Amino acid sequence: MDSNGSAGIGRTEATPRAKLSELALVFLRLGFTAFGGPAAHIAIMENEFVRRRPWLSSERFLDLLGAANLIPGPSSTELAIFIGYEQAGWLGLMIGGMCFILPAALMVTVLAWAYVRFGAIPQVAGILYGIKPVVIAVVAQALWGLAPKAIKKSFWLGALGLLACVAFALDAGALLVLLGGGVASVLASRLANRKDAVHALAPSILGGLAAGGASVVAPMSLVALFLTFLKVGAVVFGSGYVLLAFLQADLVDRLHWLTEAQLLDAVAVGQVTPGPVFTTATFIGYVIARGWGAVLATVGIFLPGFVLVALTRPLIARVRRSPIASAFLDGVNVSALALMAVVTVQLARSALVDVLTILLALASAVALIRFKVNTTWLVAAGALIGAALDF
Repeated sequence: MDSNGSAGIGRTEATPRAKLSELALVFLRLGFTAFGGPAAHIAIMENEFVRRRPWLSSERFLDLLGAANLIPGPSSTELAIFIGYEQAGWLGLMIGGMCFILPAALMVTVLAWAYVRFGAIPQVAGILYGIKPVVIAVVAQALWGLAPKAIKKSFWLGALGLLACVAFALDAGALLVLLGGGVASVLASRLANRKDAVHALAPSILGGLAAGGASVVAPMSLVALFLTFLKVGAVVFGSGYVLLAFLQADLVDRLHWLTEAQLLDAVAVGQVTPGPVFTTATFIGYVIARGWGAVLATVGIFLPGFVLVALTRPLIARVRRSPIASAFLDGVNVSALALMAVVTVQLARSALVDVLTILLALASAVALIRFKVNTTWLVAAGALIGAALDF
């Protein structure tokens, strides 16, 4: 047991513990400066807490990172929450997560206000015109990097990903696709030596998911808004960009609280700021219901991460050793990438509207994949190009 009264998940040596004030200042600074998305956030935290401040050993940092990747929610934000919990118990859990989230949430709220107030002005429209193709390239680059890792274990996982794409494209619910993928992967792993059973299994599980997806127009309320984002925060696995699939399915297709163009604008504006990709919810909440909408959407989408970190930290070592849990997560991860792929294609129709935007997306993809250019610089370049076209 550690000093907080919970079983450790692989602590190999004693490491210094942070003061609450120091923990708050460090995560506030990261919240204002950690550009580049989840992978960059994780690298920055490793440099900050393993190399510069020996608060964690390399082994312990990897344990916490693995735990963050095993639960729903934004992995880099949950890593911050885990580190805060590790260093200062329950207060550290709250401070680490909140100080990492708050700067980005405030910046996104300001940008959302400007979008609502000035969004129709040509200069602002031009900026978003240039940023949107870059966003498509960023999501495509994330797929490029994650897909080989997700399907490398077996041919079955690649086939499962294709089936998940088809199911989601046929209007199956995002959550059903994820759960179906997880269950299919577990059953396939148990029947790995019975090829005939596996071939019969796949269509029956994911093919049936296409029956969902009915569209209804729902009245907007603050309670409904909060519960919608609470649900999303509790079920989104994988990269933060998987969030797009859930927001598209719930807010655009099912509830009609948001247009597809507004969703893409939200993601584009979210790319301008440091911190978690999930602060896209802050922007959307403001667009739908102004100040209280921004607050409730932010609290709703991040709250499950705090709860899940608190619940899973004592149990995660046991879960990681379970072959059933491992197979389930393999299926969930592949299905999550399938959702990302389908949504990327859907959003590209709104972003790639002429030759210039297509060229901008292609150039951004090459810069990301071949030259590893930071996404912040690409977003800035897209914004400058879009703004220049309006002068």
